[in-house]
Amino acid sequence: MRKLCPNIDKEDGLETVLEVPIPEEMFKSMGSNATLRWQNMLTWMRAQTSDKWSAPIIAGRLNELRFLLYLVGSPLIPLQVQLGHSIHRPVKDCSIQASTAKYIVQQYVAATGGQAALNSVQSMCITGEIKISGSEFQQSDENIEVRKSTEELGGFVLLQKNPDLWCIELVVSGCKVICGSNGKLSWRHSSNQQTPISKGPPRPLRRFLQGLDPRSTANLFLDATCIGEKIINEEDCFILKLETSPAIREAQSGPNYEIIHHTIWGYFSQRSGLLIQFEDSRLLGMKTKGNDDVFWETSTESVMEDYKYVDGVNIAHSGKTRVTVFRYGEQSANHKRELEEKWKLDEVNFNVWGLTNESFLPPPA
Repeated sequence: MRKLCPNIDKEDGLETVLEVPIPEEMFKSMGSNATLRWQNMLTWMRAQTSDKWSAPIIAGRLNELRFLLYLVGSPLIPLQVQLGHSIHRPVKDCSIQASTAKYIVQQYVAATGGQAALNSVQSMCITGEIKISGSEFQQSDENIEVRKSTEELGGFVLLQKNPDLWCIELVVSGCKVICGSNGKLSWRHSSNQQTPISKGPPRPLRRFLQGLDPRSTANLFLDATCIGEKIINEEDCFILKLETSPAIREAQSGPNYEIIHHTIWGYFSQRSGLLIQFEDSRLLGMKTKGNDDVFWETSTESVMEDYKYVDGVNIAHSGKTRVTVFRYGEQSANHKRELEEKWKLDEVNFNVWGLTNESFLPPPA
């Protein structure tokens, strides 16, 4: 990935280190030769100024990119992942389905490096590249093809100390989104957006559960039940299901919206023990200005691939996420949209020195 860029202030100055690296593919698409690419990249960077954001065409494009980055690039999970040093839970008085799930989770821990290796990870820093594409909203229940012509390239930097202490920065086609949690609240903001920072209760980032944080994933599914088997990409998998409790849904709801239900599924390979697919479905009810109820139903499916060991921990280094969004209500026609993200890790580092709680504070309002 490209980590350096031209100096904006001095043409003959030293190159600037990018806060968020961009894919080499994105850099190569900026021109036919190195000189032209540098010139176009410099022009692109200079264009990211606030006086350009108010133009209707640019503002509309930035709104679309923000929608993609919020919904696909940085969605949250309305659950509290309790991190303990042991993933062993007593199976006494458990149902067969619940005790089976605990056994599958233990096999998953072993497949990702073992409990000692997972407990040794106190923090992480991950950089990677993403490709995001999406359809338009369609007033139909039929299947929608995600238009490949709308594919947007970008990169991300992800920091974490625990499930409620994290920060992610994503840059896609000139739009930058920053999301995080400092343990007391979660927040999100776009550097191209002249609006206050959005804040809410602390929640873990869904991306960690896509094969990046095995310890959080194991703790999440300890309370699940095994509901059957399914073949995913020619792999026989066990299906673990987890329902969000009413108390958690109420705590994660806000003054203008209510989480009506949220269900999570994990598909664990019977052969390797690894998490192959992660799904969740959420129904959100919102009150409009006219006091009408509008419902948003979001179904997200992530497939994890290319598991590799980093310092004794086996994590997924690539994958694909597909999101289906339904919007309906009394005064809102039924609309459907499908989004897709392909991601690939570039660099993974554990136990990062100098990472403190101040690293996860929201930007000043």
